[in-house]
Amino acid sequence: MTKTHKKMALLLTLFLVLLGSGCLYSRSVDNRTPAPVGAEPKQEQRQSTENKQAELPQKQQEETEKPAAEAPEDQQKPAIPAETTKAQDVSNEKYSWYFKPNDQHLLPEVNAKGKELLDQYQGIYHGDTSGKNIYLTFDEGYENGYTPMILDALKAANVKAAFFITGDYIRRNPELVQRMANEGHVVGNHTDHHPSLPSVDDATLRKELTSLSDAYKQLTGREMSYLRPPMGEYSARTLKITREMGYTNVFWSVAMKDWIPDAGTPQEHQTMVMSRLHNGALILLHAVNKANAEMLPSLIEECRQQGYQFKALDER
Repeated sequence: MTKTHKKMALLLTLFLVLLGSGCLYSRSVDNRTPAPVGAEPKQEQRQSTENKQAELPQKQQEETEKPAAEAPEDQQKPAIPAETTKAQDVSNEKYSWYFKPNDQHLLPEVNAKGKELLDQYQGIYHGDTSGKNIYLTFDEGYENGYTPMILDALKAANVKAAFFITGDYIRRNPELVQRMANEGHVVGNHTDHHPSLPSVDDATLRKELTSLSDAYKQLTGREMSYLRPPMGEYSARTLKITREMGYTNVFWSVAMKDWIPDAGTPQEHQTMVMSRLHNGALILLHAVNKANAEMLPSLIEECRQQGYQFKALDER
């Protein structure tokens, strides 16, 4: 081997030794094998990165697209029976009955919406207007000692009237209610506890009527078919439900401020009624008022003198 060849072999050996020492040093400092450029990161690193990148958009999506949570089973509303659903589909806007009297002895002007609803649900506020027919009705919220006097006057004059009673009235005065029925008068429903009907729910409304009608049937063996809404307050919903129960809602075309027991005098009340009479007049009187009881015989006589005839609600 020539000297040149010996030198080249020595240099090559030295190079290999230095190269090997560099690799060992590199491995001692960093025992990890760097990933080649463009290589995919390890599985756990990739999942961590993807989760962090997706976290914010996912939260935003949950805020905007997350469906409303369903109520727990014990808090979910029960299904509404078909009958109740029908009633709830009808407006419960409350109206108060009123009329505008005139001095021409004509049917008075009444609330236009109220009249429309009465026509729709077969309610009445007057009777037969083809002749001089009039109808006497009495509201009996409680007994003030005058109903026997009223019944005596009606019996003496052979006049049939309608009495609208409450639950309290029949419980406290069953003998008077029995007498009304025995003497041929209509006994109507004025509810058990006298609530404003639009203010109570469907079930309560029905109970207000049935509890009283059941008590009346148990006492007399007869049914109730006429209803006077307490305070004259009603809605399309109450008219619909009560009509479906078989009731005719009865309002009025002649009335006055007589629900106060000592209001007015017999002459004042008689003059007021006579000035408002008209063909088919449906007269509302409160039996708690003393003046009403005292003027009744004279009122009946004057009405007949003017050609009016008294009819029962069943004779409309």
